[in-house]
Amino acid sequence: MNAREEILRRIDGIVPTRPADEVAASYDRIDRAYLRRHHEDGILDLFAERVADYRATVLRVSAPDLAATVAERLAARSGSYGVPADLPSEWTSATDAPLVRDFSVASLDTLAGAVTGCAAAIAETGTIVLDHGAAQGPRALSLVPDYHLIVVLAEQVAPDVPEALERLAPSRPLTFVSGPSATSDIELSRVEGVHGPRTLEVLVVE
Repeated sequence: MNAREEILRRIDGIVPTRPADEVAASYDRIDRAYLRRHHEDGILDLFAERVADYRATVLRVSAPDLAATVAERLAARSGSYGVPADLPSEWTSATDAPLVRDFSVASLDTLAGAVTGCAAAIAETGTIVLDHGAAQGPRALSLVPDYHLIVVLAEQVAPDVPEALERLAPSRPLTFVSGPSATSDIELSRVEGVHGPRTLEVLVVE
């Protein structure tokens, strides 16, 4: 037994495991008599505006232009890029950049960046959510490389937080991305790239 397993064993001994149906029932009892959305129109415009507010680069592209745009963004940097094994091949069909699908956590630091999809996005907050399912890869892929290119499909953008959360499974490991990684903890000076990618680019596919 390693240290991680020992810690989890101790936690399990303190916090009793609840049956799945009991957890689901508790979730269903939450009072949701609140405003579900603040916007009805211009959802993609709002999302692009809010993401840009976080100092991320946002490009809106049509589906036929997606591969060319991905190739253009990756050509701006030298090196190889980590991509999930199930990333749609048509997204990267136009790029000449080396793509690494079989990677270890230790090798992620050698990559120029990562290319992933997402699970959902929130227009009101400019947040992108990864649940590390289809086309997203493991959490480390979105945190270790210094550059992250995320493809967001128009239908994945929810107007506000409640509708976005309904699209997500609470049992999944969720990563909420609101702009490039940044902190102002030290003397209130903004430093980017401390806890994740220094550069975030978002392609919104309409």
